[in-house]
Amino acid sequence: MHIPDGFLDPRTLAGTAVMGVGAVGYATSRVKRELDEGRVPVLAAMSAFVFAAQMVNFPIAGGTSGHLLGGALLAVLFGPWAACLSLTAVLIIQALVFGDGGITALGANVFNMAVLGTLAAHLTYRLLSRGRTGFRPAAAFVASWVSVVAAAAAAALELALAGAIPLRVGLPAMASWHAFIGLGEGIITTVILAYLVRVRPGLLGVLRPKSAELPS
Repeated sequence: MHIPDGFLDPRTLAGTAVMGVGAVGYATSRVKRELDEGRVPVLAAMSAFVFAAQMVNFPIAGGTSGHLLGGALLAVLFGPWAACLSLTAVLIIQALVFGDGGITALGANVFNMAVLGTLAAHLTYRLLSRGRTGFRPAAAFVASWVSVVAAAAAAALELALAGAIPLRVGLPAMASWHAFIGLGEGIITTVILAYLVRVRPGLLGVLRPKSAELPS
C-alpha cells in the first residue's frame, strides 16, 4: 500500500505530512520516557522482521502495492507508540534506499501504516481483550486484519482526494485485496505471538511499556 511519488496533490501531501510528523513526534516523546532500554534489542529484531516482510509486495491499482504490514505484531508486543516509531523507521529506509514508496509521499505512507495502522491494531486488541491479561489469539488476529484494511482504506481515500483515482475504483480494489492480505497477516501475527509467549512466558507483560496506553 506504499503510495509512490506523483499520485498525491500538494494539499494532500501537506496534510498527511503534518499529521504524520505530529504523531511521530508525540510517539517519540512517549517512548523516550517510558520504553526501557533493555527492550530496545528485541524491538530492533522485530523491526527487522517487519522490514523483510514488507519488502514482499505486488501492484494493485492506482500505482499502489499490497503487502503485509506488521503493525499489529509490534503494537501488541510494545504498544502503539514504539510500534509507530519502528514502522516509521522501516518506511523511511524503504523509501530512501529501496525506492519503495515515494519520498514526497512519505508523510502519507507513515500516517497510513505507522500511525493509523498501529493505533487501529492497538485499539482493536485492547477492546477485544477487555482488559484481561495474557495473550489473546483471536484479538491479535482481528487486530491484524483491522490494521491492514484501515491503512489500505486511508491510502485509497487520499488517492481519491488527490484526484489520482476515483474512490469507487480505488477503495474496492484496495479494501478487497487487503482484506485478503489481512487474513494472512492475522495468521502470521498470531502464530508468531503464540510462539514468543510459549518460549518466554509472560512476554507481553514484560515487553509492553506504559506507552502501550493511549492518552486519556
